[in-house]
Amino acid sequence: MTVTKFVFTRPWMYEKQRKAFFNNQRYSWIEGSTKSGKTVACIAWLFEQAIQGKPGWNYLWIAPIYPQAKIAFRRFKRGLPDEIWKANEAELFLTLANGATIWFKGGDNPDSIYGEDYHAAVIDEASRCKDEVWTAVRSTLTATQGPVRAIGNVKGRGNFHYRMCRLAEGGAPNMSYHKITAIDAVAGGIVPQEEIDDARRQLPDHVFRELYLAEPAEDGNNPFGFSNIKACIGDMSDEPPVVIGVDLAESVDWTVAVGLDRQMRVCGVDRFQLPWPQTKQRLADLIRKTPALVDQTGVGKPVVADLQTVLSDVEGFQFTQSSKQELMGLLVVEIQQHRVSYPEGVISQELEVFEYEHTRTGVRYTAPQGYHDDAVCALALACKAYRDRFPLLSAAIAPAEILRVSPWLGGNFEFGD
Repeated sequence: MTVTKFVFTRPWMYEKQRKAFFNNQRYSWIEGSTKSGKTVACIAWLFEQAIQGKPGWNYLWIAPIYPQAKIAFRRFKRGLPDEIWKANEAELFLTLANGATIWFKGGDNPDSIYGEDYHAAVIDEASRCKDEVWTAVRSTLTATQGPVRAIGNVKGRGNFHYRMCRLAEGGAPNMSYHKITAIDAVAGGIVPQEEIDDARRQLPDHVFRELYLAEPAEDGNNPFGFSNIKACIGDMSDEPPVVIGVDLAESVDWTVAVGLDRQMRVCGVDRFQLPWPQTKQRLADLIRKTPALVDQTGVGKPVVADLQTVLSDVEGFQFTQSSKQELMGLLVVEIQQHRVSYPEGVISQELEVFEYEHTRTGVRYTAPQGYHDDAVCALALACKAYRDRFPLLSAAIAPAEILRVSPWLGGNFEFGD
């Protein structure tokens, strides 16, 4: 029996391109500019997954519509030696010499994705796919625990790709986030600078920023405005806090404490998930003598009561639809007038995905399903605590004499028995 061996050499990739696709995380969510090498990297990645497979194992390439899946199908065939694959043009799949099969499907019919168990998947142009596509792809990877690479241009914020990128960027388990821009592609030597400059001259600014710089355009359902969110990003202040806002949670969500200094700059953020006894102790050590406004909704009420037994300046805040509407309205004003500042990270990420909608009873503010708004709520509580104490300071500078010892510099506080 004659055994034919083939040697596969991975195509050359510039470093940022390679790290985005060839890493150890199960899910890689990639926002990339046009012509930055996204597709060729995904072809190489999915082929490497498939050639390590076994007879009967299935792999998936999904595109927004079926004709786009055909484009990837043809590119695979052009890039692989004829001897190692057999094509089914009618059903659009390639069977490799090891018996593994790569399927090419369109997201215009998400129901067609169900059926097979896939050992790895690529979602091409994910920002242009229906939300149901991700639901279907994730379902078909359950039995195999297969990895995913999702690529796409930035196309607004109202799509699953943008939301999942924010989750990955925020450090969600088993996920990595990567951003590849036209600037990276130029530095990597695959696109000339002149081509990018020409596109900048000819395209509307918001279109150029999405396609080439991976910067999302404004969406109408964000209450703050993305340009305002970005304008308020600054360095973490090293001054002590004059107020602290705390949003409470134990397991599913996060307890978040945010401190503001006397110029209304964030000077500390603490985000954690702990049982209630440890949560109370940690907050007591953090707050100490600083005025604090703490969420007392539901199980938060006894937590606040316990904190008030050992701390001198803790006030509770009850979240209802009307009180949250008023609280978020305050935060909207502070951000739109650029009076508050915060470091880039969990606060800015949550602000970007935060949404509002008009209902019969008023305005409803919330994070999309599956996302957190704990840091947003903590920041809003801190802003309210600040304004309650210094309502007339339009310049957002509190009197120097109320400075407290910074809890983010250390110290302990013991609960009584």
